[in-house]
Amino acid sequence: MKYVLGTLFVCVLLFNCDKTKNENELTKVEQNDIQEKVELEVLDFNMLEPYLTKEDNQVYVINFWATWCAPCVKELPVFEKLHSNYKEKKVKVILVSLDFPKQYESKLIPFIKSNNLQSQILVLNDTDSNTWIPKVSEEWSGAIPSTLIYTKENRKFYEKSFNYSELETEVQQFLK
Repeated sequence: MKYVLGTLFVCVLLFNCDKTKNENELTKVEQNDIQEKVELEVLDFNMLEPYLTKEDNQVYVINFWATWCAPCVKELPVFEKLHSNYKEKKVKVILVSLDFPKQYESKLIPFIKSNNLQSQILVLNDTDSNTWIPKVSEEWSGAIPSTLIYTKENRKFYEKSFNYSELETEVQQFLK
């Protein structure tokens, strides 16, 4: 129950967050310039869990976000830049959307298209957050944005927003 209440509290707070623009803002692409269709990979937690526990030689950066979360949207360019700069260095960025199912067509897909997101995007559709939140991290209250960075040897969870320098510093520690 604490996770549901925590998530609801965070949702209320996020709707009131400052939505001012900054240098990390995503580059918008005009809708009529985008012809490709976005296919969403919608998963329940059992299907998502293997993405959180891979044991290969990569660093995984898993960011939990939603289009309705102003701090999440503000930091997405940081993850996109990391994806672009580190895709050849065994770093895999996965953006896990927590958007509401009724808004996939009206908000999520247009957002992905207009912002030309290139990182892998998964959509988590599992209403039993009291069960899956502590499986991601016992430290997680349910607030977003949140990020899990891991390798087969190391794992760290962050319930915070990142700027590029902070995120790159954390990822560098996993590459050593």
